Amino acid sequence: MTEAASVYPPLNQRPIANTIVLFDVDNTLSPARLPASASILTLLSSLRHRVAIGYVGGSDLVKQQEQLGTASINVTSLFDFCFPENGLTAFRLGVPLASTSFIQWLGEDKYKELVRFVLHYIADLDIPIKRGTFIEFRNGMVNISPVGRNASVAERNAYQAYDLEHGVRAKFVEALKQKFPDFGLTYSIGGQISFDVFPQGWDKTYCLQHVEAEAKLPDGVKYETIHFFGDKTAKGGNDYEIYSDPRVTGHAVENPEDTEAQVKKLFNL
Repeated sequence: MTEAASVYPPLNQRPIANTIVLFDVDNTLSPARLPASASILTLLSSLRHRVAIGYVGGSDLVKQQEQLGTASINVTSLFDFCFPENGLTAFRLGVPLASTSFIQWLGEDKYKELVRFVLHYIADLDIPIKRGTFIEFRNGMVNISPVGRNASVAERNAYQAYDLEHGVRAKFVEALKQKFPDFGLTYSIGGQISFDVFPQGWDKTYCLQHVEAEAKLPDGVKYETIHFFGDKTAKGGNDYEIYSDPRVTGHAVENPEDTEAQVKKLFNL
C-alpha cells in the first residue's frame, strides 16, 4: 500500500514505451462490488512503474472508490487514467476531463418512456426475490437490475446463479430492444445482477478517445499498444466491444487471481 502512493515516472518516460494497460473492475480487479485485494493493488503499483495503467468500468466513481481506493487514498491517484461509466466521466493523473451526459443525449421524454416500461416489466417479473434500486441513473448511462442493487452479497450470488439458469437479464434486454428499436441504445450485461443502457458507441470503447487524445498533448504519448483485461468478453458482455476492438489487444480473465497471474506473466513481474 505504501508503494501505491509512491512517485511514478512521467507518462512519456515509462520503461515500456507507447503502451497502456486498461482493466475492467468487477471480477477483473476485484470481486463484484467488493474491495480489491492488497495483492492486486501492489501488482498495479509495480506495473505502473513500467507502463501507463488505467481502468474502465460501467459504475460511477463512488463505487470504484469503494472497490479500488482506500479511506486515505483516492482511486484517481492509483491509476494514470480512470474511466468511470465507460469513460463518459474521465480522469487523467487525477484531473477530470470533459464528461458527457446520457440524459442530454436521449431527452427527458424518451427517458421517461424508457423508465415506465422498465418499472412495469420488473413489477411483473416473477423471480425469487426483489430488493430496491431497480434503476440507477448515472451521468453517462442507466443501470437496470431486476433484483435491485440493494441486494446483499449473498443475495447477489444467489441471483447470479438463478440468472445464469433462467436468462432473466438476457430476456429483459431483448424486450427492451423490441420496444425501443429507434432509440439508438445499447444494452450491455455485466457484473452479477444488472445491465447497462447507453447510446450506441458509448460502450467501453468510448474511453479510447481519451487514450488517443494523449498524442496531441505537449510531450504526449501515442499509445500504439493498448492492452485490456476483462471478464465479460463474450458477445453481449460489457467488455466485448473493447476486448474485440482492432486497436486493442484483449485478454479474457476469469477472476482477479487470473488477472494477477496473466499480468505477471505478460510483464515479467
